[in-house]
Amino acid sequence: MIRIFFFLVGFLVLSCTKNTNLNPVPSIPFDVTIHLELPSYSALQGIGGACYYDNCGAQGIVIYRKSMDEFVAFDRQSPASDTKCAFPLTMDVQNMLQLNDSCTGAKFSLYDGSIVSGSTFGLRQYQTTWNGSNLLRVFN
Repeated sequence: MIRIFFFLVGFLVLSCTKNTNLNPVPSIPFDVTIHLELPSYSALQGIGGACYYDNCGAQGIVIYRKSMDEFVAFDRQSPASDTKCAFPLTMDVQNMLQLNDSCTGAKFSLYDGSIVSGSTFGLRQYQTTWNGSNLLRVFN
């Protein structure tokens, strides 16, 4: 009787657990090191700076400098649609802390990748490490 009870409890727990890793943006392995002293990445030398980096991730990445020693990186493919939009996410010209999806109208926070509006999923985030000087590594 006790075995049946534990079996039923286990079954209920497993059947009610949601898979939270259903983000439609594919996880494409990459590992890049960005030299912050290069002119293309000069925006990342100051807090609040952001820039795009192509040729990695699903549709390129966007990198944002949150503080003196913290960077975040997100894929530019929007998770708001099941199909890949022809245009990657872009920074809003009136609100630099927001990324816009021109295909669906969805909006996302550049600060933490969360949904502002129009999507079920937040942005796919990648890991970053900074050497404290001029090298930023972005990877998954």
